Amino acid sequence: MKRRTLTFSTALAAMTFLLCAELGSGAAGQTPVRNEVKTVTLGLVSEVNQKEIAEHFRDFARYVARKLYAPTDAEGNVAITATLPELAKLLTQNKVDFFMESPYPTYVVNQVHGAAKLLLRRWKGGKPEYRSLIATHKDSNTSRLQDLRGKIIAFEDPESTSGYFLPKFFLQRNGFKLSQVAPENAKVPTTEIGYVFGKTQDNLIGWLLSKQVAAVALSDDDYAALDNQRKANLNILAQTELLPRHLVSVRKNLAPELIERLGRILQSMNEDDEGRKILRSIDTTQFDVLPGGEEVMRRRLLDTFHSPAKK
Repeated sequence: MKRRTLTFSTALAAMTFLLCAELGSGAAGQTPVRNEVKTVTLGLVSEVNQKEIAEHFRDFARYVARKLYAPTDAEGNVAITATLPELAKLLTQNKVDFFMESPYPTYVVNQVHGAAKLLLRRWKGGKPEYRSLIATHKDSNTSRLQDLRGKIIAFEDPESTSGYFLPKFFLQRNGFKLSQVAPENAKVPTTEIGYVFGKTQDNLIGWLLSKQVAAVALSDDDYAALDNQRKANLNILAQTELLPRHLVSVRKNLAPELIERLGRILQSMNEDDEGRKILRSIDTTQFDVLPGGEEVMRRRLLDTFHSPAKK
């Protein structure tokens, strides 16, 4: 009887040891399963305050990532570049998935560099579209575009769509040759229009009202923001065509199903509380479809900004 008990105990111990060894071996050799983190990267362009701008748009990028993928496996990033070619490079390297810009930079990245394609229109500052105006002093002898030859027009900023590129290409398409001059009172050939940059709206209007320049270019919303006294002293000489205030584009090789989902996510942001809050934080009313579709808008940008005679 004693021998049987010893044999049974030994067998039981052996079985327990083998079972524990098997379980332990399996646990030790097992690698924890972790879901792959999927990232979505928004690209923006700025030479200054890059860290602040990235932080300002981070919640927006995170919101898009969580909606595009599972919330626990998604990460939204913001990449800031100093120049448009740098942004185009990141797009072609799949390091940026989508970006937002005004029409001219969008044209450069998408059609000059061929790095992205249009997706949606962004209502920035509450406006879907805008145009540029060319204004003169109401008491000047500049009453036609032809009268600008031999004179100086002040643009806002060399990086501004509405304050520079849009009016400049408009004048070139109408047969005018433009050349940048240094001082406001420089001599300009009678066959050309000279131009300078005022940097701020106050400078532009101040130079025009003091007749240091013959004309200025400004957006229609900047004109609308002027007080009545200043408006009364201006004469609108010409206006350009309307273009979207801002545009959203995606890298060309982003998967079609992701492009479609991204478009739906952006267009529906104003349907939930978090989305509306984020839209307000980035000065955006909504995102909507491109007027006429992607091909029509691409052609509009090409017709507006491609000029064989550009200087």
